[in-house]
Amino acid sequence: MCELNKTRVSNIPLSADEGICDTYIKMAQKPSIPKGTRDFSPAEVLKRNYIFDLVKRQFQTFGFQPIETPSFENSETLMGKYGDEGDRLIFKILNSGDFISKVDDVTYSSKKSSSLTPKISEKALRYDLTVPFARYVVMHQNEIDFPFKRYQIQPVWRADRPQKGRFREFYQCDADVVGANSLLQEVELLQLYDAVFTDLKLTGTTIKINNRKILAGIAEVIGAKHQLVDFTVALDKLDKIGEEGVKREMREKGISEKAMELAGPLFSLSGTNLQQLDALRSLLSGSEQGGKGVQELEFIVKTVEELGLQSAQLTIDVTLARGLNYYTGAIFEVAAPEGVQMGSIGGGGRYDDLTGIFGLKDVSGVGISFGLDRIYLVLEELGYFPEALERSLDVLCLNFGEAEALVALRLLGKLRKAGLKADLYPSKSKIQKQLKYANNRNVPYVILIGEEELANGSFVVKNMLEGTQKEYAMDQLEDFIALW
Repeated sequence: MCELNKTRVSNIPLSADEGICDTYIKMAQKPSIPKGTRDFSPAEVLKRNYIFDLVKRQFQTFGFQPIETPSFENSETLMGKYGDEGDRLIFKILNSGDFISKVDDVTYSSKKSSSLTPKISEKALRYDLTVPFARYVVMHQNEIDFPFKRYQIQPVWRADRPQKGRFREFYQCDADVVGANSLLQEVELLQLYDAVFTDLKLTGTTIKINNRKILAGIAEVIGAKHQLVDFTVALDKLDKIGEEGVKREMREKGISEKAMELAGPLFSLSGTNLQQLDALRSLLSGSEQGGKGVQELEFIVKTVEELGLQSAQLTIDVTLARGLNYYTGAIFEVAAPEGVQMGSIGGGGRYDDLTGIFGLKDVSGVGISFGLDRIYLVLEELGYFPEALERSLDVLCLNFGEAEALVALRLLGKLRKAGLKADLYPSKSKIQKQLKYANNRNVPYVILIGEEELANGSFVVKNMLEGTQKEYAMDQLEDFIALW
């Protein structure tokens, strides 16, 4: 008989076979989940659903329609759409069967992932919802009524380094409009952001706005047009590394001192949104594209200011440079309320030809995304989740025996029809144990039907918060329901 070091799997007889002993030990090892993924408790799921439901309700209020796409796509659908860094973060799915036997010796011996991966993996987990949406529009273009307003709430996967507020598996909540060039769509999406964050009681959120054409115009007038990406990537870090840090990075990328001198006003841009637009108009007077970006931004800002926002603040941020691979116009990013240490909790922008990557040209689109997981963390930190979410049951009937339980089940049926979350403790256990269970689940009311109540045709309701009790006749159930 082998030694199991006191590790034993219950109900499985020990065996002298050493291999079976090894199996027992492996089975007894503590399980784990992949880094960057999470289990969610009932309380956490209820809180997440609270956000989902609220966001979904506003999506529908604004006229967006739901779609869903597969969790994995063909590799060619995703690869090359997010830049080199994005491609590295895409989870690849191995082909089924003996995939390695189909790889030729030359490719296998080269040990180059770029050559090997296409041979052993034809599919990948989706990286975001935007590219699959573009694919959906192209494939279903004859079934869609344009402009098409779609919302989508589904998980995505990225092989990123896990940290606070960043996971490898997480949900995205997207709303997009395709087939409409009007800047009123940008205005409406800003109103949508405002409506959601107001409902979540996240007052004080800041919606930063910029325009891709302005960034291109700045690069043009300072003589760094061919270095647009390097320039904007460095500029985007202004709030993190400061002016000197940005200039140092620009020098490392080969941007000239003269170009940085011409860009100097950007580092001290201040005043109201309209005052900043005036300064930008002067700075970009030599760029047609930059001037168009200022004009577009001015229309959005003036329209939003005229209509007003409920709780969010709209502010121009010329350092904002999201998604240079496909954004072409306005770009947005939402910052959490002041005092909360968290990255952006939403973002999006205008993309004039995203469907062009799949062969459907000249279909303009604009969209935004809500960062569910970060919004959750912000609400948790601020204590903004409704207390009622902690309550998974409104009423629990204690179990005093078979006859009493049968009467309780009839009562439960009526409570459930009235819309209450009600349950019966499944077995006749000690009353203290049943009450402890109710207390652990934050149940506000417990119903007791014992021998005496059975004989009297009544039931007793115990208020768990106040510790008081009240008896009702069975035909007085409506009086109890009226408490809700």
